[in-house]
Amino acid sequence: MNAFLTSLLNGLSLGAVHALVALGFVVIFKASGVLNFSHGSLLLLGGYLTAVWHTHLGFAAALAAAAAVTAAVAGAVDRLLLQRGGAGPHAAHAQTIVTIGVDVLLLTDLSRRIGGDLLPLGDPWADSVTRIGPVTVADSRLAAIVVSCLVIGAVFAAFRYSAWGLSLRAAAEDAEAAALMGIRLSRVRTGAWCLAGALAASAAVFLAAFPAPGLERTTGQVALAAFPAAILGGLASPAGALAGSLLIGLTEAFAAGYQSELRVLGDGFGDVAPYAVMVVVLIVRPEGLFGAKGAARV
Repeated sequence: MNAFLTSLLNGLSLGAVHALVALGFVVIFKASGVLNFSHGSLLLLGGYLTAVWHTHLGFAAALAAAAAVTAAVAGAVDRLLLQRGGAGPHAAHAQTIVTIGVDVLLLTDLSRRIGGDLLPLGDPWADSVTRIGPVTVADSRLAAIVVSCLVIGAVFAAFRYSAWGLSLRAAAEDAEAAALMGIRLSRVRTGAWCLAGALAASAAVFLAAFPAPGLERTTGQVALAAFPAAILGGLASPAGALAGSLLIGLTEAFAAGYQSELRVLGDGFGDVAPYAVMVVVLIVRPEGLFGAKGAARV
């Protein structure tokens, strides 16, 4: 029973962090139709800046500054590199490929700076733990759940009640009609990129916090685990990204917690379990858990 509860809490925590990353994928895709393969590098950039600045600014100010800079870099990538390629599905495909180049450049530079070091981010939870009944859980994991819920709630409120959120939803529904109604699509999509960058920087803190040893150059690869979460939910559905993230997080945690029982499926099955779940779900429901079925005129 203890193993089950521990895996459940770990899965919820991991799913909450994945949700921050997956929501970034979804927001960018809704606004621009681009699948951002540089999202992991932006996450690593946010974590690196927090690690470098926390000794001078303190943790909270360093995180806020890192999130702002990462958001600005993400917005600049969109405004200066991608939007020059025009609009439309064909342009979005080309811009998706450009993000691969951006990812290579960012990852190469950050890997050179980090090297083989493990960078502490100066988070206030350190190695403290809390006992909940028979289960002991790291405070950083509880904080990940609470903070992710607050941040994601704020993002959903922005989608629902802000002028930018309304513009984003209108542009995702029909970009041409939205432009004719006076919505400045370039500003909407740049705002989406900035938001995704800030979310990625926030997620980096919890991925590097205890029990993880610290930020390392491979931390950005977690975006690859959040990617199936976004696909599972339906790439244009924020609610689907949350559901997919929780499913992937719980899958990872239970696969790791019951690794000995799952050994019949092969060593290291836990590493590929999220992708196995993604394949199974997409076979049953190709449009994703919350995706809308496309219509075709014949």
